[in-house]
Amino acid sequence: MQKTLSIIKPDATVRNITGKINAMIEDAGLKIVAQKRIRLTKEQAQEFYIEHKDKAFYDDLVEYMTSAPVVVQVLEGENAITDYRKLMGTTNPATAEDGTIRKTFAESITHNSVHGSDSEESAAREVNFFFNHLEILD
Repeated sequence: MQKTLSIIKPDATVRNITGKINAMIEDAGLKIVAQKRIRLTKEQAQEFYIEHKDKAFYDDLVEYMTSAPVVVQVLEGENAITDYRKLMGTTNPATAEDGTIRKTFAESITHNSVHGSDSEESAAREVNFFFNHLEILD
């Protein structure tokens, strides 16, 4: 079974829709095997998004991700990475397919409600960033 990281972002936690997003995740056949609500520090957000450090949106992204709690979780499924990315929808909710999380809940391109790992390498790094092996219950 493959694992991937999911983050329910501040715009969604503030609107109290984490349960609705989790229902969509589970209805899509993905299993939530670890989950916790945290408040990212500036340093944690900077480290997590380090690959974007030289991009114009980096500081705004760090500020946004530290503006309210997030829900970090590990999802498991046969093709968890691909399946979750399809369920999330495109970054821009205006062009996301109907029935995706972002089409249903995102407020904008930047406040797009969820994050998901984009590759096996990213998933391994991102899962290990937030969770130790004792916290992941298969």
